[in-house]
Amino acid sequence: MQLRLLTALFAAAAVCAAGCGGIVDPSQNQVETFTGTIPVGGQSTPFGFSSSKTGEIEVKVTQLSPSTSNTAIGVLWTGRNSAGNCEGSLGVVFGQNIGTVGLPLISTQVLTGGYCLVLYDVGTFTTTETFSATVSHP
Repeated sequence: MQLRLLTALFAAAAVCAAGCGGIVDPSQNQVETFTGTIPVGGQSTPFGFSSSKTGEIEVKVTQLSPSTSNTAIGVLWTGRNSAGNCEGSLGVVFGQNIGTVGLPLISTQVLTGGYCLVLYDVGTFTTTETFSATVSHP
Protein backbone atom coordinates (compact mmCIF):
# COMPACT_ATOMS: atom_id res chain seq x y z
CA MET A 1 0.00 0.00 0.00
CA GLN A 2 2.73 2.49 0.95
CA LEU A 3 4.73 1.60 -2.15
CA ARG A 4 1.72 2.38 -4.36
CA LEU A 5 1.20 5.70 -2.61
CA LEU A 6 4.86 6.68 -3.03
CA THR A 7 4.81 5.64 -6.68
CA ALA A 8 1.69 7.74 -7.28
CA LEU A 9 3.25 10.76 -5.53
CA PHE A 10 6.46 10.52 -7.59
CA ALA A 11 4.44 10.18 -10.79
CA ALA A 12 2.34 13.23 -9.89
CA ALA A 13 5.47 15.25 -9.11
CA ALA A 14 7.04 14.27 -12.44
CA VAL A 15 3.90 15.28 -14.36
CA CYS A 16 3.74 18.61 -12.50
CA ALA A 17 7.42 19.35 -13.19
CA ALA A 18 7.00 18.54 -16.88
CA GLY A 19 3.82 20.60 -17.14
CA CYS A 20 5.33 23.59 -15.34
CA GLY A 21 8.33 23.75 -17.62
CA GLY A 22 10.55 22.09 -15.02
CA ILE A 23 14.25 22.61 -14.62
CA VAL A 24 16.28 22.90 -17.81
CA ASP A 25 18.91 20.21 -18.40
CA PRO A 26 22.34 21.93 -18.61
CA SER A 27 22.95 20.28 -22.00
CA GLN A 28 20.01 22.37 -23.29
CA ASN A 29 21.48 25.67 -22.05
CA GLN A 30 22.35 28.53 -24.33
CA VAL A 31 25.92 29.83 -24.18
CA GLU A 32 26.56 33.55 -24.52
CA THR A 33 30.04 34.98 -25.03
CA PHE A 34 31.04 38.42 -23.83
CA THR A 35 34.31 40.23 -24.31
CA GLY A 36 35.94 43.39 -23.06
CA THR A 37 38.79 44.89 -21.14
CA ILE A 38 39.63 45.26 -17.48
CA PRO A 39 42.03 47.98 -16.34
CA VAL A 40 44.49 47.46 -13.48
CA GLY A 41 42.45 47.66 -10.26
CA GLY A 42 39.23 48.01 -12.25
CA GLN A 43 36.31 46.09 -13.66
CA SER A 44 34.66 45.23 -16.95
CA THR A 45 31.54 46.85 -18.30
CA PRO A 46 28.61 44.83 -16.87
CA PHE A 47 27.21 42.15 -19.18
CA GLY A 48 23.46 41.53 -19.00
CA PHE A 49 21.67 38.28 -19.71
CA SER A 50 18.31 36.67 -18.99
CA SER A 51 17.50 33.15 -17.86
CA SER A 52 14.22 31.95 -19.32
CA LYS A 53 13.78 29.10 -16.83
CA THR A 54 15.24 27.61 -13.68
CA GLY A 55 18.37 25.59 -14.32
CA GLU A 56 22.13 25.78 -13.95
CA ILE A 57 24.47 28.66 -14.65
CA GLU A 58 28.16 28.33 -15.38
CA VAL A 59 30.51 31.27 -15.93
CA LYS A 60 34.02 30.77 -17.35
CA VAL A 61 36.75 33.12 -18.52
CA THR A 62 37.99 31.53 -21.72
CA GLN A 63 40.76 33.99 -22.58
CA LEU A 64 42.78 36.63 -20.70
CA SER A 65 45.49 38.53 -22.53
CA PRO A 66 48.33 39.38 -22.15
CA SER A 67 48.29 37.44 -18.85
CA THR A 68 48.82 33.73 -18.48
CA SER A 69 46.06 31.25 -17.76
CA ASN A 70 46.91 31.09 -14.04
CA THR A 71 46.27 34.80 -13.39
CA ALA A 72 43.45 35.24 -10.86
CA ILE A 73 40.34 37.13 -11.91
CA GLY A 74 37.16 37.97 -10.00
CA VAL A 75 33.53 37.67 -11.06
CA LEU A 76 30.43 39.28 -9.57
CA TRP A 77 26.95 37.94 -10.45
CA THR A 78 24.06 40.25 -9.59
CA GLY A 79 20.44 40.90 -10.36
CA ARG A 80 19.58 43.81 -12.60
CA ASN A 81 19.08 47.18 -10.92
CA SER A 82 15.69 48.77 -10.19
CA ALA A 83 15.60 50.17 -13.74
CA GLY A 84 15.95 46.63 -15.11
CA ASN A 85 19.42 47.06 -16.58
CA CYS A 86 23.10 46.60 -15.67
CA GLU A 87 24.13 50.26 -15.64
CA GLY A 88 25.13 52.20 -12.55
CA SER A 89 24.21 50.62 -9.25
CA LEU A 90 23.63 46.87 -9.61
CA GLY A 91 21.01 44.73 -7.89
CA VAL A 92 21.21 41.93 -5.32
CA VAL A 93 24.48 39.93 -5.33
CA PHE A 94 23.91 36.24 -6.12
CA GLY A 95 27.52 35.15 -6.31
CA GLN A 96 31.10 36.32 -6.21
CA ASN A 97 34.21 34.26 -6.80
CA ILE A 98 37.86 34.34 -7.81
CA GLY A 99 39.31 31.89 -10.31
CA THR A 100 41.45 31.42 -13.38
CA VAL A 101 41.02 30.95 -17.12
CA GLY A 102 39.20 27.79 -18.19
CA LEU A 103 37.73 26.87 -14.81
CA PRO A 104 34.15 27.62 -13.74
CA LEU A 105 34.05 30.84 -11.72
CA ILE A 106 30.36 30.33 -10.96
CA SER A 107 28.50 27.04 -11.24
CA THR A 108 25.18 26.85 -9.44
CA GLN A 109 21.41 27.06 -9.80
CA VAL A 110 19.84 30.03 -11.55
CA LEU A 111 16.18 31.08 -11.43
CA THR A 112 14.16 32.78 -14.14
CA GLY A 113 15.12 36.44 -14.34
CA GLY A 114 17.51 39.15 -15.52
CA TYR A 115 21.12 39.20 -14.34
CA CYS A 116 24.45 40.99 -14.71
CA LEU A 117 28.04 39.77 -14.69
CA VAL A 118 31.10 41.89 -13.95
CA LEU A 119 34.70 40.68 -14.16
CA TYR A 120 37.34 42.50 -12.12
CA ASP A 121 41.01 42.67 -11.19
CA VAL A 122 41.69 41.08 -7.79
CA GLY A 123 45.10 42.76 -7.56
CA THR A 124 46.99 40.49 -9.94
CA PHE A 125 46.95 42.58 -13.14
CA THR A 126 49.98 44.60 -14.17
CA THR A 127 48.38 46.01 -17.33
CA THR A 128 44.94 46.30 -18.90
CA GLU A 129 43.65 42.82 -19.74
CA THR A 130 41.47 41.78 -22.67
CA PHE A 131 39.10 38.94 -21.85
CA SER A 132 36.59 36.59 -23.38
CA ALA A 133 34.10 34.80 -21.12
CA THR A 134 31.08 32.56 -21.49
CA VAL A 135 27.90 32.22 -19.48
CA SER A 136 25.85 29.04 -19.92
CA HIS A 137 22.24 29.38 -18.74
CA PRO A 138 18.66 28.31 -19.56
